[in-house]
Amino acid sequence: MTRYLSIEDDDGSVPETDERDVTTLIPDAVDAVLAIAETWLAFDGSPVVRDGNAWTPHKALRRVADHLIDHLAEIECRLAGVPTEPDRWHGRRLTLDADFARFTEADLDEATSRLRRLALCYRSRLAGLPAATLDAPSAPASGAWTIRQIVHHVAGITAYAELLGPLA
Repeated sequence: MTRYLSIEDDDGSVPETDERDVTTLIPDAVDAVLAIAETWLAFDGSPVVRDGNAWTPHKALRRVADHLIDHLAEIECRLAGVPTEPDRWHGRRLTLDADFARFTEADLDEATSRLRRLALCYRSRLAGLPAATLDAPSAPASGAWTIRQIVHHVAGITAYAELLGPLA
């Protein structure tokens, strides 16, 4: 039997979905993250502490990219009919020494390129999927989310940028 990764929102709930076009959710969320990130060039090296975690520009963008990659891999495995590889990262609880580095124009440019490419991968991958595939429970007994639920969850990546917030 194929096992799929069962994921939960931070509060254990299943993400709500709506009728928005799933191909636009991730690109729109990436644009929102990058709009906030443009203000991070003013980062003075002092983290913002919210929800019991230290937040810096590098940490916020690392979490956004990790989230995009992890769930894109989950979607690809789901569509291929193979089990996903469970993640073993520490999520928002982990702040790396590198997260405290100065945030420069080059960092913003690199993040912009990386996140926009990932958003394009989501847009391209989701564009060809019929609603029946987006809404099909892949393994109903496992409690795994539908692809549509995963995409709505991932669109919440803006929360990582919002935890740090604008700095200028």
